[in-house]
Formats: sequence, structure tokens, C-alpha cells
Amino acid sequence: MFDMIHEECGLFGVYSNTSANVAADAYLALFALQHRGQESCGIAVNDGGVIRYRKDLGLVPEVFNSEALEKLGKGNIAVGHVRASDSEKPERANAQPLVMRYVKGTLAIGHNGSLVNVSKIKNELEQGGAIFQTSCDAELIAYLIARERLTAGSVEQAVVRAMKKLEGAYSIVLMSPRKLLAARDPMGFRPLCIGELNGQTIFASESCALDTLGAKFVRDVRPGEVVVVDENGLRSFTDHCRPKSAMCIFEHVYFARPDSVIHGTSVHIARQRAGRSLAKEHPVEADLVMGVPDSGLDAALGYAMESGIPYGIGFIKNRYIGRTFIQDSQKLRERSVHIKLNPVSAAVKGKRVVLVDDSIVRGTTSAHIVELLRGAGAKEVHMRISSPPFLNPCYFGTDIDSRKHLIACRMSNEEIRRQIGADSLGYLSLAGLREMVHDSDCGFCDACFTGDYPVDVPQEKKTDKVDQKISQQRG
Repeated sequence: MFDMIHEECGLFGVYSNTSANVAADAYLALFALQHRGQESCGIAVNDGGVIRYRKDLGLVPEVFNSEALEKLGKGNIAVGHVRASDSEKPERANAQPLVMRYVKGTLAIGHNGSLVNVSKIKNELEQGGAIFQTSCDAELIAYLIARERLTAGSVEQAVVRAMKKLEGAYSIVLMSPRKLLAARDPMGFRPLCIGELNGQTIFASESCALDTLGAKFVRDVRPGEVVVVDENGLRSFTDHCRPKSAMCIFEHVYFARPDSVIHGTSVHIARQRAGRSLAKEHPVEADLVMGVPDSGLDAALGYAMESGIPYGIGFIKNRYIGRTFIQDSQKLRERSVHIKLNPVSAAVKGKRVVLVDDSIVRGTTSAHIVELLRGAGAKEVHMRISSPPFLNPCYFGTDIDSRKHLIACRMSNEEIRRQIGADSLGYLSLAGLREMVHDSDCGFCDACFTGDYPVDVPQEKKTDKVDQKISQQRG
């Protein structure tokens, strides 16, 4: 709906030693993770090795109701998934978790991230006769695990072996007939944590999902770690763990919910720190500091605290718009910003406003938002961005796949300022970006700002020949 960065997915898994209503737990957790994906969602429940599942396009409450949850039945293991993608034509087949049957039983898998060696793996598997039903990385990962399981002594050993062939970003939850597993790539690009509730072991992309269930946060899954839980308890395999890690720093800038804690850092506090740094680096005389809902609010509060300029609410966000609302009419698409955000004229009229947002990607949304404030009577609009300029594509799970879509690659800061119609424009420095997460117990990837990729990346994003033909036929 906006010219924003989109994350790929949110993950959830729960293991109970007794039969329980794990579908309801998954449902509540996916609500908490809805911000990580609005294209599709799904839940799979394991009841004594029998796996029932439901998945579809849409938001969690659009896909699941009490009847749908009841049909999933009771069980002792469940995995859940919410997905977002950069595809203009969402495909139900790509909804997760993927449930796949093979000679050793059934696997249900959910994935967050993006592999950089997809073409190589897919070509190798296709040469061996593999047939794929989706265009998501989860299917490739599941196929590799299933193939390794034919000779491995356990599913966890198969996962450890399969990880040797995977390059890039992947956090996964995996359900077999008797076990629940979680794993992260060796750099730990995407978050995944462990919780506990009344003897249940829980995996989730963010700790806010644990809070929703009343579960206790135990720890983050370590980069490169494979964690398995079954009737014998929890075990960990660290074959792929390394001293260096590189979690996506944009989790703290934008993706994660403010009430989450990731690798020891409160997202809320991190964004406040970014706002404080912005106020030091780009001060301005103004009457009001406001944020663009929702990810700009905490940074705006930090800016106000550091600068002494009063903090206020300048926009009201319409929180009742489903993802399909804007898709049906060109007129509605053109007015998408007006539909979702409405300025509070009484708060901004005649004021010099500092407007804080998390990023500028293409610039069109920022221009619309500045225009809204001007129309509401703002005297001046000073744009402050709580991250550095985007200059490089991301290969690890966001939809920035080309420099041609990034306004900072073709315009100077002054040209961007004029383009969006602001009176001044200031980005957070790299030093300020790193200061916001100084208390984290992990390293970070900031390649979208610096171009310093922690792993080798493809020189160009290749399109699968079959996918290309299908797209041409649909077009």
C-alpha cells in the first residue's frame, strides 16, 4: 500500500508434552506477529503424527475463525506462519507452513529470510528430478532436509546436514511427526527466540508473541544453532555456530514491534536512541515533534526528549484496513496515504513541525505525507529519518532488490528534500545507527546502507526460467 520496505515472514512453533489446544496458541501468536506479513498466513497442528493444516491469502482474522480453528483439532505440536512478499500477484501456493509428505513421514515448515544460492540449489534438485509447486525458499529447504533424512539418523541431523548447502538468510521452524525444531542461518540475519509456558516450549520470531501468550522469554536461538524439542526435552546442535553474526539492523529500525526484545536490546529503547542521535546530528528550531505511525513514533519521542521540543500526535492511523482494500480501484490506490493516515489539523496548524520517519525508499510516500501536513496548515515541515540513506539492494529477506528503486541512489539529499517538499531533511548517521544497538549481544548487517555484505551475494537477481514463462502466460 505504501512505498515502504516489506519483510518476508513471521514464525511460530509450540511443543507441549500433553495434548493441548495448540492451534489457539498459534492463532494468538500470529496476531502478535501480523506486522511481519500481511499477504497470507497458516497454521499446522500435529496430533499423534496426523497433521492438519489451514492456510490462505489474507490477514489472520480473515483466514481463521472459531470454526476453522476447531477443524484443526487438538494436538501437542503446532507451527504457524505469516508471510509478506514483493509479488504483485500473491499466490496461495506460497502460503506457509508448507506441509510435505515423504518416505519418512510428514514435515511442516515455515521460513523467514531469503537464500542467495536459490538458483544453484534449484537447478541441482531439478536435475535430479525434483518438481516444485511454489516459488518460496521453504520448499527448497524442506526438499534438502527430506533428502538428507534418508541417510541421517534423525531429522535434526538432517537439518544440520542440509544447512551446509544453504547460503543467505533463513530462520525456520520445522515440525516432524514427533518433534519440533528451530534453526537460524550462521549469520543470524532474521530473529528467532525461545519461550516457555507451563511446560510448553515455544519458538517465535519476536518476543512480543511470547508476551501475548503469557510465556516466559528464555533466550534467542543462536545464529547457526539447531534446536530440537521432543518428549525428552530440548537439545541444541551448534555445528554451524560462528563467532561472528550479522542480524539485519532494520529489525530494530522498522520491522520488529516496539515491545519486542531482540538479542538483549529493547526495540522501543533502540528507536528512542536513534531519535536522540537525530536531534544531536540534525537540530532545528520547531514547535512540535511528531512521528509517522507506527515505526516513526519511538524515534520521534527520542528526538523530542533530546531536543526539548514538545512531542505530539500529528497523524491518526486507520487500523482497520485489510491488505486487499486498496487493490480493487485505481482511485483508491492513488489515495492510499489519505485513506490510512489523517493529519490532526488542530495539532499542526501554524506550527513548525519535525516529522520523524524510519526511512525513505522511493520518496513518493514521504512526499504525500509532507503534502498532508501542508494541507493541514503546518507552517514548516522538517523531515528526519531514523536510518541512513538506502543505497544498496538487500538479498536477505526484504524487497529492496535493485538500486533503480532507491531515491538516494539517483538524488542528493538536497534534491530529495525538494522532491518530497520538506523544508529540511536529515538522515541518521552510520555512527548513530550503530549506537542504537550498542547493548546487543550480536553483530549486525547494515549492507543496505554501506554495501558491506557479510556473505557473498549474487551480482544480479536471476529469474527462474519456468517462473518467467508462467509470469508471461499470466500477463
